[in-house]
Amino acid sequence: MTEHPRDTPQFYLTAPSPCPYLPGREERKVFTHLVGDRAAVLNDVLTQGGFRRSQSIAYRPACEGCKACVSVRICVEDFKESRGNRRVSADNADLIGLLKPATPTSEQYSLFRSYVSARHGSGGMADMSVLDYAMMVEDTHVHTRLVEYRKRGPDTRIIPRAAGDLMAVALTDVLSDGLSMVYSFYNPAATARSLGTFLILDHVARARQMGLPYVYLGYWVQGSRKMDYKRRFLPQERLSPQGWERVDK
Repeated sequence: MTEHPRDTPQFYLTAPSPCPYLPGREERKVFTHLVGDRAAVLNDVLTQGGFRRSQSIAYRPACEGCKACVSVRICVEDFKESRGNRRVSADNADLIGLLKPATPTSEQYSLFRSYVSARHGSGGMADMSVLDYAMMVEDTHVHTRLVEYRKRGPDTRIIPRAAGDLMAVALTDVLSDGLSMVYSFYNPAATARSLGTFLILDHVARARQMGLPYVYLGYWVQGSRKMDYKRRFLPQERLSPQGWERVDK
């Protein structure tokens, strides 16, 4: 079949801007649009090639002289919880995550604002309005879902239902070979729960149940403290110029 120009993705390069991970450095990104009937297939291929999705854009770093951003994906089949992970799972055994359509709510936005203000008050998301949040969730042409985490209700074992306040949310793409965690946020006051770790563990369990081999975590940035947690989920694969390479320890 002849491929028409309109079916071929066009890639663009951003202007340099301050790096959000490594002080004193600049970042550039290469990006393309994810729209139309082939958006889901293209998102699969690009994610497997180290891209990330933000709304209807797929992007990856393209910084001159720097390769600090490394795509990371957890190997689901061989993943085993560490002692610390088991403790996190136990601490959050009273939570249940329900898979929902990618539809924003005022409750989600309220939690999002609390999280961003507490954790990323000076970042690029600090000024996001409710409309900006709605676009982050709804502007997708791929298989995107939300997972809402609340405390288990009295009849959860019979009917998958949760009760109480919203504790955490994960915006997740369902790919042909895994789950890609696009963005997640949670109650910043519940520090003892380690909710960020719990959401990743829950996605590993979900991927295993769905028969998917990977959970994509985005970029691990060597030298960035706030991204360092991603290297702890082993075994994992990291994308190098030679392809995906497994790391066991």
